[in-house]
Amino acid sequence: MAEPPRSQTWMAAGLALAAAFVWSSYYFFVLALQARGVGDAPMLADPFLAGGIAFLAYALATGAGSALRPLLWSPAAYGRLGLLAAMQLLVIVATYGIGAVDTSLLTLVGDVVLTPVLVMLLFREGRERLGSALFVIGVLFCSLGAGLAIVGGGSARSIDGTQWAVAIALPFAIAAYFMWTARAGRTVPTAALVSHATLGAAVVGILIAPFLAGGVGGLAIRDPLDLTLLAINGVLSFFVGPFLYFRAIRMIGLILPAVLMATIPIFTVLLGIALDRSVPPWLGAIGIPLAVAGAYLAMRGELAVAADPPVPA
Repeated sequence: MAEPPRSQTWMAAGLALAAAFVWSSYYFFVLALQARGVGDAPMLADPFLAGGIAFLAYALATGAGSALRPLLWSPAAYGRLGLLAAMQLLVIVATYGIGAVDTSLLTLVGDVVLTPVLVMLLFREGRERLGSALFVIGVLFCSLGAGLAIVGGGSARSIDGTQWAVAIALPFAIAAYFMWTARAGRTVPTAALVSHATLGAAVVGILIAPFLAGGVGGLAIRDPLDLTLLAINGVLSFFVGPFLYFRAIRMIGLILPAVLMATIPIFTVLLGIALDRSVPPWLGAIGIPLAVAGAYLAMRGELAVAADPPVPA
């Protein structure tokens, strides 16, 4: 496959960064809604419903609605649906247990480390980037920055019991869902794939409501502000964010957009300072510029690969 032009690479990088910013707001919506007494069931189901309806409308408007019917009988489509529901439930549990910044760092491990590695190992795609020292160093810096921020934030010491299972499972769930969906999007419109998974995940959220805090009764949200916050969170996190991210992937492939998700904890920290006036400890603060530098180097490495593609044997 021919490498995209530099202008397309920059544009796709901008879309991926915008997606990272949108997704970084999710944790603060969760914490704000939790403080207002909203239970886990509506926290899981309602944003999926809002985002799924938005994606369904987009799919129908762009002519992708016809691709939805085959997905109703596709085991793979329900596998992606289950991964999305599990991923978001893990994010909610992690946000409650270890906080917004540390949860975003766990998602970073899934995006920045696991996704490129799995793509290269399982599908042998993007391996030419291993020949770019800038790209490899960039990924290493992103990983090191994330590690320092986790240690500096003390999250490793605050995790106990089942939280360890969540911390380990979350990055793998994120990597698997986005990798699977991106590859399926080569032959099926992404709008159809994501609307099916998101609306299905909303149904899963409703079905498991009896086992979540607040139970089935918690699904009946009457407060207009709570409903508004849930709807905005859903449209941002499950329509705007995925739309931008998968558009970037369609333009330049999966590797670089995944690496640029290193900026999620950066945006999370900045939002935390702006909204909660929470300042990270010095060791964690060192990790943030390292992650930024890593994202920049990875970007330069991507451009170098695009400018000098490998010669076929």
